[in-house]
Amino acid sequence: MKLNKVLPILFLTMFLVMVGFGIIIPVLPFYAEELGATPTQLGLLMAVYSLMQFIFAPMWGKLSDRIGRKPVIMIGIFGLSLSFFILALPTQIWMLFLARIIGGILSAANMPTIMAYVADITSEGERSKGMGIIGAATGLGFIFGPAIGGIFTEIHLHTPFYIAGTVSFITLLFVYFTLQESLRISSNKRSRRSNLSWGNVLGGSMAMLYFLQFVISVSLFGLEATFAYFAAEKAGLDSVSLGYIFMIMGLASATVQGSMGKLTKQYGEATIIQAGIIVSAVGFGLLLFIENFTTAAIFLAIFGVGNGVIRPSVSSLLTKKSNMGHGMATGYLSSFDSLGRIIGPVIGGVLYSVAIGLPYLTGIILSVLALSLYRVYARRDTGIGSSQQI
Repeated sequence: MKLNKVLPILFLTMFLVMVGFGIIIPVLPFYAEELGATPTQLGLLMAVYSLMQFIFAPMWGKLSDRIGRKPVIMIGIFGLSLSFFILALPTQIWMLFLARIIGGILSAANMPTIMAYVADITSEGERSKGMGIIGAATGLGFIFGPAIGGIFTEIHLHTPFYIAGTVSFITLLFVYFTLQESLRISSNKRSRRSNLSWGNVLGGSMAMLYFLQFVISVSLFGLEATFAYFAAEKAGLDSVSLGYIFMIMGLASATVQGSMGKLTKQYGEATIIQAGIIVSAVGFGLLLFIENFTTAAIFLAIFGVGNGVIRPSVSSLLTKKSNMGHGMATGYLSSFDSLGRIIGPVIGGVLYSVAIGLPYLTGIILSVLALSLYRVYARRDTGIGSSQQI
């Protein structure tokens, strides 16, 4: 496969997937409340999706190592489309939970399998470039999706779900007709190690990279859960201003992710991961001093630039160093990311209730922890042969 032809297809696929996912974000809380959901039920509704992804992402990654990437990607996109159409129809709360559970289980296939696809078609020198492009597509889709959802909410609360389902179904057709299979099963020797379990992963030499991603995710989603309240309190910003600020952050992150190829060739993944963690920590510290729209936008963009380069670099490093199949490696990584998405908002909310700046001070501490985890990984990596790595 020619990389320059395939990467645009993967970029558009991931962009459309995230647009569909993002469309429902502004409307789901109001939709659930209309059906009588309590705040606790709404929180569980948001959490159950990430819980399903935490549980099932490794399974989909492992399956993609066995039967190929394309069918698993299509299953994930079909599940996303199905869940959106189901969400448009419910008359009771339990139907919302059913849709979110189905969507979480099936859509857990998307991210790890697309990342595994990138690992299949890239050389080690191009790997970070490919991962960065997927990260940029994810970020841009997440910017445009909520904006589209907010616009169509004005027509009817049900409309964004039909739009999201249709966009996802169009993406499914796009993948079917344009994407070739990347996996040569007969030569995929690393996928033969199908007996790997959570115990093997947590005890293996790559464990520190997985824990690093978990810590980074906890800090990120803790910020996202509390920043609206924090910015309103510190700088008097409203929801419209916050929407623009998060858009600026997303664009800054996507821009640097799109440059991952050049950055990695010049500095290498090790330097980029550590620099990303340090810049994220600086961003957390600066956020404590926001005074207005401009300072909030600049400081959050700095955080976004640092945070944005970490996962593509970790993904690239894992698929280079791990002896498991690419799908399994990225599947477990997505699982740790989902676990952070579950725990982060809870921790952030609790800390915010104690002191409004505490989630950001904690973010600095977690960044230091993430940097320490990387250093532990680096020492272990230099002390063992690649044949011993999991």
